Amino acid sequence: MTDHVPRIVTSLRHQHDQLAAAVPQLGEDQLTGPSGASEWSVADVLSHLGSGAEITRATILASVDDSAEAPDNQAIWDRWNAASPRDQAADFLDHDARLVELLEGFSDAERETMRIDMGFLPEPVPLEVAAGMRLNEVSAHQWDVAAGLDPAAGMDPEAAELLLDLYAGPLAFLLGFSSQPDQLSERVELGVDERAVVIDDAVAVRPAGSPTATFTGDPEAAVRLLSGRLRPPYTPEGLEVSGNVTLDQLRAVFPGY
Repeated sequence: MTDHVPRIVTSLRHQHDQLAAAVPQLGEDQLTGPSGASEWSVADVLSHLGSGAEITRATILASVDDSAEAPDNQAIWDRWNAASPRDQAADFLDHDARLVELLEGFSDAERETMRIDMGFLPEPVPLEVAAGMRLNEVSAHQWDVAAGLDPAAGMDPEAAELLLDLYAGPLAFLLGFSSQPDQLSERVELGVDERAVVIDDAVAVRPAGSPTATFTGDPEAAVRLLSGRLRPPYTPEGLEVSGNVTLDQLRAVFPGY
């Protein structure tokens, strides 16, 4: 087993604890105010994370316990969408805690052997993939919450480093869902720290090679770029892209989700 699963679970716990400290302090205006996700309020983001936690937990349980039922996703979404902003926030904390506790409770042997039927993927996946996908969601949307309160907020740096590792391995397929490489007319190998984001017929994260362009900025900003969260209002001062691609062109390749 790689060290990814323990790192993923530790990061999920850390980010849950951060939100658990911040969310109860939010006023009604903050909950209903804009988030870093352009069409969602802060409460909308928490509702999305909460329903996702409920669905992910039920999906994992149904995959490892024959007596557990698979979730009815639409019914769960409908219930969350009908809740008040305050209830969405409180229920997020409850369901996210239950998911993190479930993941923390599995032994190393269980984590190694279990396969999770996500429903929308062609075959059951290792826990590394299922939990990694949750980390991808939580990290992006925790930033959405934080950016709604402070446009200068960054993504959790340890989560960002871990996500770059996962994009180079078991979560490489996510970049195919979220990118539009045909927006560029030539191959780009974007140097990011000690890695490269290669944009050709597809997008891949690889060890640094022979870059055609350079991303000068923190890795957390690069991860936000890949998830469409490096729009001009949220771009750190001093961040630069040089070489055969511009930052605006990269934003077109990674429109976000």
